[in-house]
Amino acid sequence: MAADAPRLYLDPDRLTGPMTPGAELLLDEDQAHYLRAVMRRETGAALALFNGRDGEWAAELVAVGKRGAAARLVAQHRLPGSERRLELVMAPVKRGPVEFAVEKATELGVTAIRFAVTRRTVVDRLRMDRLAAIAREAAEQCERLTVPAIHAPEPLDTVLDRLDDLPVVFGDETGAGRPAAAVAAMLGDGPAGLLTGPEGGFDPAELDRLRARPHLTAIGLGPRVLRAETAVIAGLAILQALAPDGGGARHRPTATG
Repeated sequence: MAADAPRLYLDPDRLTGPMTPGAELLLDEDQAHYLRAVMRRETGAALALFNGRDGEWAAELVAVGKRGAAARLVAQHRLPGSERRLELVMAPVKRGPVEFAVEKATELGVTAIRFAVTRRTVVDRLRMDRLAAIAREAAEQCERLTVPAIHAPEPLDTVLDRLDDLPVVFGDETGAGRPAAAVAAMLGDGPAGLLTGPEGGFDPAELDRLRARPHLTAIGLGPRVLRAETAVIAGLAILQALAPDGGGARHRPTATG
């Protein structure tokens, strides 16, 4: 497959047919526009098409126009593999920082992104379609096979109730948290979650409720007060880097034949 072949994510629930050699699959209007107007690709161009269920396939562009495109699958060159469950829970912040956080969280391997409304949350609306597109584009760029699920905002306690089976760490700006590296090493490559607060931090009552939950652990992210998007990157990087596999997928199999 050509080294400069564009990578495109195909939602397995929206495929027009099975991913088998020789199958022709329809691409959506946005993907057609990207190939035609941005990448300047024409019929016969090499592509890479992927998702977490079917792996990654070399493909050939067989039609491209203003309203859609089609590609023919050539061969599977990467098999699907398992991923560590790693969820991000963040309080909604302003558009630029939240979009940046979604992009970087995708690159750092999160499997789901949830938004928790806290007492000090000031952002009342997120463009979920825009955030989903950012996550998809980040997955295409960083060569992962999956795209994290992105969930609409819910109250903080509701989100944490949904994750009562998941060990979650959260940044504690009071200095009472455990060293982040020690907690990350203890979690290893098992399922984990990271919770980050709003721009003004969690209020005292929220911190008390967080500390009372047995599956949550307060950690410190250093002596400085971090912006929300910086806390996301720092926390996820620590959780992934100290996993035994260095934060990569559990398997990176390659198809043969």
